[in-house]
Amino acid sequence: MSRSSKVVQWIRNPSAHPEWTVTSKQSCNNAPFIIPTDGFIGYLWNDSFRIGHHHQGIDIFGGEPPGLTPVYSAYDGYLTRLSDWKSSVIIRIPQDPLQPYRQIWTYYTHMADANGNSYISANFPSGTTDMWIPAGTLLGYQGNFSGDPDQPVGVHLHFSIVLDDGKGKFRNELEINNTIDPSPYFGLRLNAKENPDEIVTCPVSK
Repeated sequence: MSRSSKVVQWIRNPSAHPEWTVTSKQSCNNAPFIIPTDGFIGYLWNDSFRIGHHHQGIDIFGGEPPGLTPVYSAYDGYLTRLSDWKSSVIIRIPQDPLQPYRQIWTYYTHMADANGNSYISANFPSGTTDMWIPAGTLLGYQGNFSGDPDQPVGVHLHFSIVLDDGKGKFRNELEINNTIDPSPYFGLRLNAKENPDEIVTCPVSK
């Protein structure tokens, strides 16, 4: 079964596959990042939905209506929400925990309903700049905002790790070359080329 088929199956009946899920705030395999939200990791980094397109992050589908599934910060950092961002925040991490010589950013989006009504926490109003937050901070809730009210996406969190431009700013997240394979940061196989068909779950420590 293709990944897209599994996503459709999950959206239609998430209760049928509890074994497909990951749990928010869980640390997997002693990796530095914690899982940012509950749900099924449906799409991976470098998945291709159409010719020439490569997915820049991971999509975690909560299996609940918009505005119910919490989203948390995966790592300590400094949060920014640009003035025109309805569904997104980005967090600056001054020292990459795996490559401390560089700065990276973690990006979270789709935290609004189809009409653009934001589900981002009131603690982070539009225009918030470089506010320090610890890992596990509530950022908002999963939504289905796509920018087009007539074509909402399935309710999920899109998460990506974005490279710094070398001048203290984040690069354009829409280009996969500006993002990083999140696999080592979560201790999971989140690269579509290296994991073509396996459902990603987090092993429970015994």
